[in-house]
Amino acid sequence: MSSAFVKDTDDLWLRDIAPTMDALIDYLTHENGGLRITEKKNYYNEKVKTEVFKMSNGFEYMIKDNKWVELD
Repeated sequence: MSSAFVKDTDDLWLRDIAPTMDALIDYLTHENGGLRITEKKNYYNEKVKTEVFKMSNGFEYMIKDNKWVELD
């Protein structure tokens, strides 16, 4: 298959996007077929010792080593 039909954003992984809330929202919205994902709340998690962001898709994310990761 020709690479002409592959969009640049199709190759992005969560770990590849910038560690900003705008980048996370754009990425999650794209992954959700364009349905806007928003931040529901954020809090400091003592177990992982960092801020955690709960999103409207039901998942929680944090920045680790300057990269977004999904909280297990």
